[in-house]
Amino acid sequence: MVITHIVLFKLKDGIDRRSPDVQEAEKFAREVGRQVPELLSWRVGWNCVDRDIAYDFAVVGVLPNLAALEKYQKNAFHQESVEKWREISDWVVVDLPEH
Repeated sequence: MVITHIVLFKLKDGIDRRSPDVQEAEKFAREVGRQVPELLSWRVGWNCVDRDIAYDFAVVGVLPNLAALEKYQKNAFHQESVEKWREISDWVVVDLPEH
C-alpha cells in the first residue's frame, strides 16, 4: 500500500520566511528527499496564494508502505529537519493510503 505523506507548516506569529532560521529549515526540508532512501518522491515548496486559512509551506512525500513511513519518521536527518521546523512553525500531517 503506497502512502502519500503530507505536512503543512504555518510559521509562528512574528516569524518571517526570509529569516535565517526559516531559510535553514527550508534547506533541510529540501534535502530530506536526498537523505531518506525510503522516499519514492519528495516535493516541497511555499504556498503561492495568500489566504487567511492557508498554510505557508508544504512537504509531500511518497513511500511504498507503512514500514517505510516508520523508517522515514525515525531517520536521523528527518528528525533534525523536524527540530528546525519545530522552532519556527506549527504543522498538521496526513498520511493517505493509495488503494
